[in-house]
Amino acid sequence: MIKFSEYFSQWLYAKDGYYATYKQIGKDGDFYTSVSTSSFFGGAIAKKIIKTIDDGFLAKNTTILEIGAHHGYLLADVIQFIYTLRPELLDTLNFSIVERFPNLQEKQKEYIKESFGDIIRLKHYNDLKEVKLDNAFVLANEIFDAFSCELVYTNKENILQQAFVKNHKIKFIDCLDESLIKHCSKYQITKGEVALEYEEFINTLCTNIKSFEFLTFDYGDRYPRNDFSARVYEKHAVYPIFEEDLDLEKLFKDSDITYDVHFNHLIDCFKNNNLENIIFSTQLKALVDFGIIELLEVLKANVDEATYLRQTQKVKTLLEPTGMGDRFKIINVRKQ
Repeated sequence: MIKFSEYFSQWLYAKDGYYATYKQIGKDGDFYTSVSTSSFFGGAIAKKIIKTIDDGFLAKNTTILEIGAHHGYLLADVIQFIYTLRPELLDTLNFSIVERFPNLQEKQKEYIKESFGDIIRLKHYNDLKEVKLDNAFVLANEIFDAFSCELVYTNKENILQQAFVKNHKIKFIDCLDESLIKHCSKYQITKGEVALEYEEFINTLCTNIKSFEFLTFDYGDRYPRNDFSARVYEKHAVYPIFEEDLDLEKLFKDSDITYDVHFNHLIDCFKNNNLENIIFSTQLKALVDFGIIELLEVLKANVDEATYLRQTQKVKTLLEPTGMGDRFKIINVRKQ
C-alpha cells in the first residue's frame, strides 16, 4: 500500500508514465490547453515580456525560461510574437526549458529548430535545481496541477484521514503525517487535495534566480473548496477519481490525472520567501491586461476578414467568462 502522492507520481512520471512519452494535445489528444486553443495565448505573454523589459525590470539579455514545455508550442508562439513585435530582441534574449524527460527535450529541440532554424539557441535543464541565473522571465503553464498530491478526508468522528492505494483501490486511513495535519488546519481543509511539493519548488525558484518575473496559468481557485477535484482525462472524457465503477487500473499511465490548484497555498509559498509583489487574477483579466485585444487589432489590419474572424473566435474561447477565461487563474510574481 502506497500513499496517493506516490501513486500519482508513478501514474505521470514513471519510465512508462503518462508524461514520459510525447502526448498529443488538442482535438486528437486527451485534453485541451490554452496553448492548443490559440497562438495568441503565447502572443499575449510575449507582449507582457516585452513590457517587462521596456519597464526596465528585466534586461534585454534576460532568459525566457519555460518549465514544463511539453512539445515546445508555447515557447515557439512566444518567440514568434516577439519576432513580430520586437524582432531585435531575438538577438539578445536567451531561451531555456526545464524538462526532466530526455525524449521530450529532443522533441522540443526539433520543434524549435523546425520553426526558427539556428536563430534560436535553446538550452535545457533537467531540473529546476540546475538553474542558476541572475535574472529571468519564468513561464509555467499548467504545471502545478501535475505536482503529486495527497487526498485527505475528515470522517464523521472529525479525524483527518489520508488516502493510500493498493491494487488501484483507494482507501482512507487515519493521517499520521504532522505536516499534512498542520497544513489542513492552517487552510481549514477537510476534504480534497494537498500538494506540499509546491513549497520546495518555489523555494528552489527563489533561491536559484536572483531576480525574476514569474507567470503561471492553471485551473483552480484561491480558496480550497473542501471537495475532491481529482479527475482523469481520456480523449476529452472526464472521470472524477471517485466515480462509481471507475477502472483506475485500466486508466493508469494511459490517461492524464489532475486536480484543481489551491492558489492561496502558492501565494503563501512566495510570501514565505519574502516576496510581496504578487498578482492573482483570472486568465480573462490577465490576457486582456497583457494586450491580447490589441494584438487582434494588429491582425485585423493585416489579414483578410475570414482569417481575422477565425482567430477572434479562438481568442474568445480563451477569454470566455463561463469557460477558460474564469476557470483558469494566474499568479504573476516579481522578485527584485
